[in-house]
Amino acid sequence: MTQAVIIDSGGANLASLQFALQRLGARATVTSDPRAIAAAPRVVLPGVGSAADAMQRLRHSGVAELLPTLRQPVLGICLGMQLLFERSAEGMTECLGLLPGTVGRLRAARGRPVPHMGWNQLLPTRADPLLEGIAPGEYFYFVHSYAAPVSQMTVAHVDYGQSLSAVVRRGNFCGTQFHPERSAAAGARLLGNFLRLS
Repeated sequence: MTQAVIIDSGGANLASLQFALQRLGARATVTSDPRAIAAAPRVVLPGVGSAADAMQRLRHSGVAELLPTLRQPVLGICLGMQLLFERSAEGMTECLGLLPGTVGRLRAARGRPVPHMGWNQLLPTRADPLLEGIAPGEYFYFVHSYAAPVSQMTVAHVDYGQSLSAVVRRGNFCGTQFHPERSAAAGARLLGNFLRLS
């Protein structure tokens, strides 16, 4: 049975993410204990709320210091993906610095309110095992007000008046701006792909 640790980042989506992983046959536990996180074969960093609050919790628990040392697959989800970058424009928060760049606030426009909330199509940028079996244009569920620009780390993007990173990867660190645990069969497929990464 695949094991995964979900970092307890204080978000309300922890239980649904844990259940989604368990449905895929993984033994998923929620913890903020750095020793348990370091020993886990897979690590998931979820997040909701503000970047500053999330980083404060990660620093207080010692997890912020630990994360850059991890060599196993790590998946950041929503705010968790944004925290992988150097900084967030939300309060100009210094983040984990595992990916280069700054996460910026979305620009509202007619027909494109902020937050970007709802289903949107994933557009692959390059091949990656995370997207195995996921067709171009597949729908995923988004809820966010900040986003990372498209860069060399972008595996797939989404169009919301501008191209935004929807899936990123650099080495063992991956991220999804959408919520795979709320994205039906396509989301389950992506989580399953993550659980199979080596």
